[in-house]
Amino acid sequence: MGAITLTEAKAHLQMWLQADEIVSTGQAYTIGDRQLTRANSNDIRNNIEFWSAKVTQIENLTKNKGRNRMYRAVPRDL
Repeated sequence: MGAITLTEAKAHLQMWLQADEIVSTGQAYTIGDRQLTRANSNDIRNNIEFWSAKVTQIENLTKNKGRNRMYRAVPRDL
């Protein structure tokens, strides 16, 4: 799988947020002899967390020009 762009990650996040909104109105329904069951709320929440983290990660990479910054401090007792 290639690199995911910020636009793609935001689109996936938006889709999962819409799915969460739709599922909140009803998990399953029946019309005649057909039944529709939507995705599990836990799966939707997990995907929202995943795509939200991915968007944040890509935005941070863009903001820091591809570098992850890490600082280290060594406490000293003088």
